[in-house]
Amino acid sequence: MKVLTLLLSFCAYAALGQNLSQEQQISDAVLALDEGDRTDASVMGYDAAGEFKTLKTGSNNLICLTDDPNKEGFSVACYHKNLDPFMARGRALKKEGKDRGQVEKIREEEAKSGKLKMPEKASTLYVLSGDTKEDASLRWVVYIPWATAETTGLPIRPMSAGAPWIMFPGSYRAHIMITPAQ
Repeated sequence: MKVLTLLLSFCAYAALGQNLSQEQQISDAVLALDEGDRTDASVMGYDAAGEFKTLKTGSNNLICLTDDPNKEGFSVACYHKNLDPFMARGRALKKEGKDRGQVEKIREEEAKSGKLKMPEKASTLYVLSGDTKEDASLRWVVYIPWATAETTGLPIRPMSAGAPWIMFPGSYRAHIMITPAQ
């Protein structure tokens, strides 16, 4: 039994980090979107060398990110193009070796100074994630920089399972969270 467990663990570890074909990455990435938006979305993912790049340039306002082959589980995301400066800056800082706290501090300073362009209107991020693609669930994150409970009428915590609420109110990364009940 120990040998079988060890073999299964090795196979799972070996599978981690393997790149999917460009076509499969694109197909998976757009699953977070409504079917009518999938064909025309831009998609960013990984080339054969593991570099993150644009795999497909689309014609609508949505940008999708493929699942990271070096992370466990399945997670793809799509967002409105107005969020791209915010998202791209986070990726750039992470690539420089900054940790999450440093990334948030730098982006906050840049957003407050106007260096980092934040959306002027509500902009949505769609996240489809789970242990596997088959059991993944969708959640919505509607970014409204600087919004508060008072300006939106939303509570600062969910009132019931699946109810919308505002996270990080009053900050550059304020957003409405909508996570359906499981």
